[in-house]
Amino acid sequence: MTSSILKTPAIGASVTVRVPGTSANLGPGFDSLGLAVSLYDTLNIETLAANELEFELSGEGIADLPRDASHLVVKTIDLVWARLGYSRHGLRVTAANVLPHGRGLGSSASAIVAAIMAANALVEPEDRQDKAWILQLASELEGHPDNVAPAIYGAVAVSWQEGSGYASAKVTPSSMVIPVVAIPNVELKTEQARGMLPAMVSHADAAANSGRAAVLMHALTKDPSLLFAGTRDYLHQDYRAAAMPESAALVRQLRAEGFAAFISGAGPTVMVLANGGAEAERIVGYITKKGGNFLNSSEHGVSWRVSRLQIDLEGAKVEVHP
Repeated sequence: MTSSILKTPAIGASVTVRVPGTSANLGPGFDSLGLAVSLYDTLNIETLAANELEFELSGEGIADLPRDASHLVVKTIDLVWARLGYSRHGLRVTAANVLPHGRGLGSSASAIVAAIMAANALVEPEDRQDKAWILQLASELEGHPDNVAPAIYGAVAVSWQEGSGYASAKVTPSSMVIPVVAIPNVELKTEQARGMLPAMVSHADAAANSGRAAVLMHALTKDPSLLFAGTRDYLHQDYRAAAMPESAALVRQLRAEGFAAFISGAGPTVMVLANGGAEAERIVGYITKKGGNFLNSSEHGVSWRVSRLQIDLEGAKVEVHP
């Protein structure tokens, strides 16, 4: 901004943002493919007259997350307003978290996208930015666009880096594609999972992976019978299997049955893309038989919450309250 005088958002303004969870990679689409699913975090931001921060948190992370200016949502709001020439005065934050943290379902991407969109909605109309700007900032903060893009736009997102920025294309999947998730009761930090990846892979693996990613896009949009072939990965899952042995074993078992299973994001959640409702029910039944619904499923005490979801086609929704 050219002026050194910072604005403040109007006092008493309120906005609610609902953001879907996301699954990145989808097997071979490392750091480039993602889809939005029907699990939602909700964030409400209200500006206050008093120069104070109120924070109400419910749901996932209630025992661990801060309720002060160090929270990711508040830090992101501060950053957005600073870039747009605003400063924070009083703020009431109400966060209802459904997405489990550290499971590979985009909880940090959801928080970042929700905070950016809320902060953007609370500035003056002439200062508001479009979704392309939101994608750039969210990708910058998250480090890659594969989760934030579907969180913003919904459906399937194909994302890439263009120079120092990011771009994404929204792809509408076939209505036959149904995601099923098995969420374990253990966490895995993305940084830990990324640290297990090699600096280089062979040309043969890269070529095989690009072929599977191409097949996956065709399967998602035109021919879901190819989902199994299209979700084969050569770049990241095998290297990270040691950090989540139960998840890796479940993926192997599911794929041995012909189901299109893969690690969701950095894990340890397992996602399966079903071709139609009947196959989705078979997948749910198979995982449940192996130990779903938080029944003990291994000698290590890992258990699974199994859910049949839908692909969210709309992405984040913003409601400004009068």
